Amino acid sequence: MSEVPESPPPRAHLPDTSRTVYLAGPSGFFDAGRLWYRDVVLPAVAAAGLTAQDPWSGPSPIEDVLSGMEYGPERRSALRQANLDQGRRNLGLIDESRAVLASLDGQDVDSGTALEMGYAFAKGLLVVGLRTDVRRCSDNEGSVVNLMIETSIIDSSGILTGSLSEAVDYLADHLDAMPTGLDS
Repeated sequence: MSEVPESPPPRAHLPDTSRTVYLAGPSGFFDAGRLWYRDVVLPAVAAAGLTAQDPWSGPSPIEDVLSGMEYGPERRSALRQANLDQGRRNLGLIDESRAVLASLDGQDVDSGTALEMGYAFAKGLLVVGLRTDVRRCSDNEGSVVNLMIETSIIDSSGILTGSLSEAVDYLADHLDAMPTGLDS
């Protein structure tokens, strides 16, 4: 019989009062992505006066299990819980953000990134997509990426761009113009 993971703790949503941007994307899974993320993306976000909600920083419950346990049933069980802990942490970071900057590079949009974008869109956050990859991954010639991804970006009042500087400038300009949770 498989273990039932413990229930998620309730997430309190605080009013948005700052220029916080959740950075969605798969860059932390591979060396070249980590280098680009650390040396290019994070400095560009900071230079625009934005505060990064960085899912790749801080302690990783998954890495703790992977580095500290041998392969087997105990590790699998510990990873099941660590995965939930990490996912809940990431959702909490989105809850504390006013916008999402999503890296859409790759043969197809990363499934975790797509979920983070959808979650942010459903919460009414601004979503900006960044695709620097030259390969096509769209439904047809009328789109750049999956039509649902583009819809969540455009309908959030965001943009889909191939330029990191355009993406962070857009976020900075539009977050300044957006009311916070305290402006009613």
